[in-house]
Amino acid sequence: MLTRKQMDLLEFIHKRMARDGVPPSFDEMKDALDLRSKSGIHRLITALEERGYIRRLPHRARALEIIKLPEAMENSGGGFVPRVIEGDKTPPPPAAIPVEMHAAELPVMGRIAAGVPIEAISHVSHTVAVPGQMLSGAGHHYALEVKGDSMIDAGINDGDVVVIRETSTADNGDIVVALVEDQEATLKRYRRNGAAIALEAANPAYETRVFRDDQVKVQGRLVGLIRTY
Repeated sequence: MLTRKQMDLLEFIHKRMARDGVPPSFDEMKDALDLRSKSGIHRLITALEERGYIRRLPHRARALEIIKLPEAMENSGGGFVPRVIEGDKTPPPPAAIPVEMHAAELPVMGRIAAGVPIEAISHVSHTVAVPGQMLSGAGHHYALEVKGDSMIDAGINDGDVVVIRETSTADNGDIVVALVEDQEATLKRYRRNGAAIALEAANPAYETRVFRDDQVKVQGRLVGLIRTY
């Protein structure tokens, strides 16, 4: 059985497809259902897919297939023939990476230094929507805004938002959030050599910093990056 919101969204998509031949945008869906954010639409679409009412088509922007309708909607609108509703039919350019519709809201815990370490991160400043495929592995995820340029050779620029999977362990070569002496948080490449831990920059202008293993706590590992142009 569908919830009222799930029923409303399915009916709205079906009517727009019948009228225009193309789906409504996420903003139009959000406004039609009087939701505050598009993440709510992502959750409703996922629920409809799990219940077998719609199917998302991979590698095609904003494309859905309506597989069935609830009996009440079929009775009110006559027979139902599944159709694909699409937005832009232009295929993505060769270098483009298709992004699925599913997204999750992550807390942005503040700013993290990619340069000289700054004070430890301890509060949520806002949230950000990230593609579901970035959330690799089990466990809690969070996001941080990058400050500084020490990781530019790893493709991480000042102002980027990094997606972090919370963990207390890391392998050599991982890019991690490291808490230094319980006071400073920094984003660096992790190297362990016996009882010593090196935090390496990805910019020759910054020196590698070496600490005793009891001075460094790993707080998470980099799993994704979001950049706004």
